[in-house]
Amino acid sequence: MSYPTPWQGNPLQGPGTPSMLASHADRERAVDVLRAGYGEGRLDHPEFEKRVARAYSARTIAELSLLVADLPQGPQLQPFQPTAAAGPVSATFLPRPQPPTNGKAVGSMVCGILTLFTGGLTGLPAVILGHMAQSEIRRTGEAGEGFVLTGLVLGWLSVAGWLLFLTFFVFLAALAGTG
Repeated sequence: MSYPTPWQGNPLQGPGTPSMLASHADRERAVDVLRAGYGEGRLDHPEFEKRVARAYSARTIAELSLLVADLPQGPQLQPFQPTAAAGPVSATFLPRPQPPTNGKAVGSMVCGILTLFTGGLTGLPAVILGHMAQSEIRRTGEAGEGFVLTGLVLGWLSVAGWLLFLTFFVFLAALAGTG
């Protein structure tokens, strides 16, 4: 059993219904609505073709209105839903996962920065943590090379500063003992 669709019948043209003639722009707007409906999957191809042909031959606005009455009046945004047919995205197009940052590398950097506030007392822990972190990073592939470098440079500068200070102090003590 076939059910008539609204666009297949003749528009009601009673004494109280005005029948304004359609312009070319009116026909194009109706065809645009039909194209949007077809693009969204609301119409199959044969029905789309019939309605477009009918739209171009329509004489009145009422006829055009019937052609698009069961469609939204323009394209509707469809939420993106990945389908099983599309399949998973290839790893080539996915962002590379970032490796975790080595904790000892962070500790080395923190100790290296703290040498400025502790008078260099955290320099030796910065150097020790930095070398331990370097070997772990090479072995595991973790991130944190910049943290290690910062900790090692500040730590070694602190250790060198303390060695220079102690050498100068011993030299002064030796000069005071001989004099």
